[in-house]
Amino acid sequence: MSDDLPQTANVLLSNIRELLTQGRKQAVQAVNSAMVQTYWEIGRLIVEDEQQGQARAEYGKAVLKSLSQALTKEFGKGFDVRNLRNMRSFYLAFPIRNAVRTELSWTHYRTLSRIENSQARDWYMQEAIDQAWSARALERQIGALYYERLLSTQARQQDIQPVLAEGQQKTAELALTAKDYLRDPYIFDFLGLPGASLQECELEQALINNLQQFLLELGKGFAFVERQQRINTDDGDYYIDLVFYNFHLKCFLLIDLKMHKLTHQDIGQMDMYVRMYEEKKRRSDDNPTIGLILCTENNHTVAKYSVLNGSEQLFASKYMLELPSEEELRIQLEKERQHLSEQQGKPQC
Repeated sequence: MSDDLPQTANVLLSNIRELLTQGRKQAVQAVNSAMVQTYWEIGRLIVEDEQQGQARAEYGKAVLKSLSQALTKEFGKGFDVRNLRNMRSFYLAFPIRNAVRTELSWTHYRTLSRIENSQARDWYMQEAIDQAWSARALERQIGALYYERLLSTQARQQDIQPVLAEGQQKTAELALTAKDYLRDPYIFDFLGLPGASLQECELEQALINNLQQFLLELGKGFAFVERQQRINTDDGDYYIDLVFYNFHLKCFLLIDLKMHKLTHQDIGQMDMYVRMYEEKKRRSDDNPTIGLILCTENNHTVAKYSVLNGSEQLFASKYMLELPSEEELRIQLEKERQHLSEQQGKPQC
């Protein structure tokens, strides 16, 4: 047992453990990189051979089947017809070899290859690398339409042309502003909660119970600070539902959960929370605190004629307990674009 070793021996053991851990990690990365490159080459050979053939429809049924049987017999598992088709799709999705990043595993690329939108595919690939998403996390973010919701959120917050330009840039770094780190809507499908008769405390508890997935849904750089954080004042104590810190923005994020459509009272309450936090909690090296109201439905009128309009510290977003379809989000985005166009077309008083 290491507890029985002298202190010098414990230090030696610790150093050896670190070396072995690093060595194993490098070995796994090397194997993964070789696998990804090999599968890309297999996909290329399959596509090139297929293009030379005359009966493409019969290719998958006949050639891939015989190829699978021969490879499985010689090399073992991993070469069934389905996986060979995945290799083919991998090459077609990433035809430039230098564009294949070794930081991602074959499971990552198998998931990415199923995305038809090349802009979305490149964006998800870069985010998976930057945020060190596991293959499972990547699949969840794709299923939750992360990319589409980002564009939808940007349409609410900016003019249309910059949004379209950002979509074309695909993998460009987001500006370090709160608007770029918050989105609308947030999808809490991972909670498995019913929408009817849900209490605020139940939603709050469920988010805490699923904190890892909640952090993934929040996005880049968020860390949990406290639940029901108390702020003491001369007139009494106030409690903030959830408090997070963002290491990219270098500021606190206060979240207030609401079980109804956004109201001006909700905005006033969050405005007060942010002001109190600025005075009593924020450190001198922190950027200004931001407040986010999560409600079941947004309110354009309240947002327009309240301090939310143009604020860099107060925001409101809708949350959904079930995943909307991609078509529903497209319709929602189109409505927002139309709304922005109408607002831009109105004469100014």
